[in-house]
Amino acid sequence: QVQLVESGGGSVQPGGSGRLSCTASGFTEFSSVVMLWYRQAPGKERELVASITWDGRNTNYGDSVQGRFTISRVNAKNTVYLQMDDLKPEDTAVYYCASAYGHWGQGTQVTVSS
Repeated sequence: QVQLVESGGGSVQPGGSGRLSCTASGFTEFSSVVMLWYRQAPGKERELVASITWDGRNTNYGDSVQGRFTISRVNAKNTVYLQMDDLKPEDTAVYYCASAYGHWGQGTQVTVSS
């Protein structure tokens, strides 16, 4: 049974940084799985934040986070990260880790406020 567990959420001031982690278990071969980060703000639809290929060589970002967020992974640790810089109040949301196979984590809250 696949499990994705996010951590690292919390409250940050505008302009600050934070890093989310997602640790996976239950995959036969985590290193072969495309991983993604999504987010959902109150009253809004869930949006794709970033994705990363199995080897980490190819990444894609949503327009709203391009240039500020960085997705990465360490396959030896079954973990994918989301580095968030220059955070803005509009980045406030629940952030979810997901696999390309449709597995989802429980989400972690990120709040950007002064």
